[in-house]
Amino acid sequence: MSTATVIDAQLVKTLREKTNAGLMECKRALTETGGDLEAAIDVLRAKGAASAAKKADREAKDGVIAQAILPGAKVGVLVEVNCETDFVAKNDSFRAFTDDIARKIASDPAVDLESERVAAVQKIGENVRIRRSARVEVTGHGSLAAYIHTGSKVGVLVEVGSEKDDTATKEEFKQLVRDITLQIAAANPVCVDRTQVPAALAERERAIYREQVPPGKPAEMVEKIVEGKMVKFYSGACLLDQAFIKNPDHTIAQLLAAKSKELGDTLVIRRFLRYMVGEEITA
Repeated sequence: MSTATVIDAQLVKTLREKTNAGLMECKRALTETGGDLEAAIDVLRAKGAASAAKKADREAKDGVIAQAILPGAKVGVLVEVNCETDFVAKNDSFRAFTDDIARKIASDPAVDLESERVAAVQKIGENVRIRRSARVEVTGHGSLAAYIHTGSKVGVLVEVGSEKDDTATKEEFKQLVRDITLQIAAANPVCVDRTQVPAALAERERAIYREQVPPGKPAEMVEKIVEGKMVKFYSGACLLDQAFIKNPDHTIAQLLAAKSKELGDTLVIRRFLRYMVGEEITA
């Protein structure tokens, strides 16, 4: 094997590592640029951007939810990344890409990810879009936990606060937070408690329940019936009102109170995010 051939092979290998482009694409780019590695990178980047632009109008309705929590569990990210097919969504390379996207957003919320997205389109051959992401930072004491359900179609990020600094280091607290992420993934609450239910949503439910009451009932009785039905609505919509999936005889509010007493602290679920691939984004 000639020295020139060895050098060419090394250049091709380096170019593929830097751009994720295919073998023949790298060879053509190096030939086009006379073996200039940096110029070949520019050529492939330009072609990759053009290819990504052509695919941009193609629907990307599949994909995954990914998460990242930085050491210390004070900063976390949930992200939805879309592709065109379930085949790609299940691909290890695509999963690694989405995990990397989540980590980068967690480390730098202002990070520009367009070059990574374009490179992914070029490598995968499908349209890829970073549909949405949210980055949460703990305020005061407490910590974050995340859960990605099997198949990566549903993901949860939750912040649980405390009054004492060391509570978040205890295993009982960590287990509680894990249980809460599973609860949110399975039971799909709208918000943490009744005060957070959008007024328009609550009034719509009340209007429906009023229509369900047989005519001729006194107004006072109608409102009592409606409020009774609202209690059931809140038990599904509000996390604290939901029955704990591991012990349906207790609500999440009761679980939280019991754990607060056990740990000698006051625990509070401050906020949560729940993403599902392809769901309508209402806010």
